[in-house]
Amino acid sequence: MQLFYNATLDNSAKQFTFPPDESKHIVKVLRKSEGDVLHITNGKGYLFEAKILDADQKKCRAEIISQQKSIPKRYHLHLAVAPTKMNDRYEWFLEKVTEIGVDEITPIICDHSERKTLKLERMERVLQAAMKQSLQTVLPRINPPISCREFLESDETLGYRFIAHCQNGDKMELKRRVIADNDLTILIGPEGDFSKGEIDLSKEKGYIPVSLGRNRLRTETAAIVACTTVAIINN
Repeated sequence: MQLFYNATLDNSAKQFTFPPDESKHIVKVLRKSEGDVLHITNGKGYLFEAKILDADQKKCRAEIISQQKSIPKRYHLHLAVAPTKMNDRYEWFLEKVTEIGVDEITPIICDHSERKTLKLERMERVLQAAMKQSLQTVLPRINPPISCREFLESDETLGYRFIAHCQNGDKMELKRRVIADNDLTILIGPEGDFSKGEIDLSKEKGYIPVSLGRNRLRTETAAIVACTTVAIINN
């Protein structure tokens, strides 16, 4: 099954017209014709089946013939992850955690961050492509970048709060801290790790220091390990 995405599609729609780029892809590349059935999601949990009425390369028009709402997960995973030095590594992380199962992502700018700017539109496209590739119907939310200290001071985080840092201290493995069917927020720092001030502030705000294993991990690897750990425990 190939999945298409359109955020404007809602459960009251009867017909739908694909934009020119997707229309051309459907008709010319996929060689779909009138009567063929396509699958579309709006990224909000709905999967639509649509039958092609007009196989036009510029305006492919389809009729919605069925819809199904996915069962919501019992937990919400929010990853707050510092940007990596190389953009492609951060995009790789976004792709993989979308495939594994993440609900919300916030890029956090830390004291030791070497990269402080990100292209949100490009990251959004990466998330959309990963959602479609993995045949999911819920698009993860990507928030604008924010400083680590601002994030820690905010009250918008849900459930259990964890911070994965490399400093010595009393830390338990994340897999022993996660409780199934509970919301959680996990902070992952930059290549140079969180600063002492950021770690101290996180403790003041109720974040629990955790370990992701014995090996020292890259930022993007650490985030994927954290996401995978939560997914395994909840599945």
